[in-house]
Amino acid sequence: MLHILLLLLPLLLSISNASVNDFCVADLNGPDGPSGYPCKPPTKVTTHDFVYAGLAASGNTTNIINAAVTPAFVAQFPGLNGLGLSAARLDIASGGVIPLHTHPGASELLIVTQGRVTAGFITSDNSVYVKTLSKGELFILPQGLLHFQLGYGKRKAVAYAVFSSSSPGLQILDFALFASNFSSSLITQTTFLDPEQVKKLKSVLGGSG
Repeated sequence: MLHILLLLLPLLLSISNASVNDFCVADLNGPDGPSGYPCKPPTKVTTHDFVYAGLAASGNTTNIINAAVTPAFVAQFPGLNGLGLSAARLDIASGGVIPLHTHPGASELLIVTQGRVTAGFITSDNSVYVKTLSKGELFILPQGLLHFQLGYGKRKAVAYAVFSSSSPGLQILDFALFASNFSSSLITQTTFLDPEQVKKLKSVLGGSG
């Protein structure tokens, strides 16, 4: 038995030392493709590549939505590259809202750590699921579906989102319609909104057309 193990040992060692990529810290100077960024040379990787403190500070909620989203995606945290996860911090002041939006590339797990947050999503068959969450509660938002978060009550809310992709993508419905150069006449025809309302929203959000 011992001689068999001795014969197998070199093979086992060669397999264990085969080319295995434990990680691929992003080289942000390279192109970002469907499979992510190219890898930083292992000799240049340090512990700092696996640590990110960007979510420790509160986001600035002094804006039109009274809320802030601070991302920790691969562009901010290169160590996430290729690992299939990322995160973000949501700061929502009283009356604040994260408008209807989608993440085309990821599902989202929302975790409330302060205050209360009303979150919800709309399915492809137009069913609506909404829940007001308290500290410690989690809510899942399936990939690609329109969803939102609202501050509930008079207290500031803080939540963290964990995504199933290092680059989940983001498209905010209101901004896509009214902060872009999407023609006002086409918006009116495709949404049934009043032309004056479309004009007003474009002026507020900075769109043209």
